[in-house]
Amino acid sequence: VSTLNVSTGPIYIGKNALVMEGCRIRGPFSLGDNAQLKMGTKIYGATTVGNYCKVGGEVNNSIFMANSNKAHDGYIGNAVIGQWCNLGADTNCSNLKNNYSNIKVFDYLEQNYIDTGLQFCGLTMGDHSKCAINTQFNTGTVVGVAANIFTQGFPPKHIPSFTWGQPGNGEVFRIEDAVELAQRVYQRRGLNFDTDEAAILKHVFSLTNCD
Repeated sequence: VSTLNVSTGPIYIGKNALVMEGCRIRGPFSLGDNAQLKMGTKIYGATTVGNYCKVGGEVNNSIFMANSNKAHDGYIGNAVIGQWCNLGADTNCSNLKNNYSNIKVFDYLEQNYIDTGLQFCGLTMGDHSKCAINTQFNTGTVVGVAANIFTQGFPPKHIPSFTWGQPGNGEVFRIEDAVELAQRVYQRRGLNFDTDEAAILKHVFSLTNCD
């Protein structure tokens, strides 16, 4: 049995979506077509889970774009997760500083950290990025495209695109491997990662100065 509370906002459940046993959902909330909420998921509202996503654990005021997974326990709040991302089990993100001050985030135009004016701000993650189990993201962390993060403790608040492993170690997720992984992930969903998709990823790689 799951509990859906619409006293705080509407709840939309898309075509062929699945809400497993024991979920507790407060509106407003939208679950996209063919998406899943795993058993015991807690949704605190103001959240959108895109088509074909799989989400579990605890989520508040966040957006998951299509085909991304957070299938296990862990907290995500005030976050935006791009397409084709995967968060390992027990991944958590902070969305409030200990001193309750405004949160600064990395700005790609300024190439520096800017004040958001927000007291609550969690993780922003670009398409195709992934993190290992027990990853701990600090308040206002910004992750680029196709980063593959596995590290101890809190990684930096800005993780560039195509980071491999510990941010700042100089290792790069090679574009050939990134394309191969994307092809493999698409195939699991019965989709084709075509030349246009590959060209977009390669263009982002060139902009990131990984060569």
